[in-house]
Amino acid sequence: MKYKCILFDCDGVLVDSEKISIGTLVSMAQELNIPLQEEEAMRLFLGKSLEFCFEYIQSLTDKKLPINFEEDFRTRSFKAFKSNLQPVAGVPQLINKLKVPFCVASNGPADKIRLNLETTHLLEQFEGNIFSAYDINSWKPDPQLYLHAAKTMGFEPKDCVVIEDSPVGVQAAIAGGFAVYGYAPHGSEGHFSDYDIPLFDDMNKLYDLLQ
Repeated sequence: MKYKCILFDCDGVLVDSEKISIGTLVSMAQELNIPLQEEEAMRLFLGKSLEFCFEYIQSLTDKKLPINFEEDFRTRSFKAFKSNLQPVAGVPQLINKLKVPFCVASNGPADKIRLNLETTHLLEQFEGNIFSAYDINSWKPDPQLYLHAAKTMGFEPKDCVVIEDSPVGVQAAIAGGFAVYGYAPHGSEGHFSDYDIPLFDDMNKLYDLLQ
């Protein structure tokens, strides 16, 4: 394999959670009569911090969001994850093939990452190698999360590859000096039009691409 360590994003790369999270935000906004549509939200929110999403929703209304808006979102989305979350197709098979160290580095809080991995039966493979932006108070597109993860894993950026599905994650990886592959399923290649990186649309193809 070309690389000594693989750094995975979580949402949308390991677990198919983006649609659940963003769909929950859209439903909550619409319940408040805020004009947010799912297609718009998927385009704007993919890979962004929750703070960005909340601020955007707030910008669409002249009323303050409810004080418990974030707590309600966490409760609703976690419940949906437990019922509906699945691993991204091909990920379990990919993980079982890997012979090099790997980890997950996500903008989400650690309890969310663990819940998602546990629900999709991936937690055992990533136990001890879970990195959250909340732990270091630095979120993508800042490269510090990936730099922290690589250093903790014992590798230099040049020896690692990052697997991302969002422009902000790709930006973070490039800024940190990492090679990065963009996961672009369902015709989402346009998300990466600003970046000259390898793209793939099927996790079953990734193992061979990294050789």
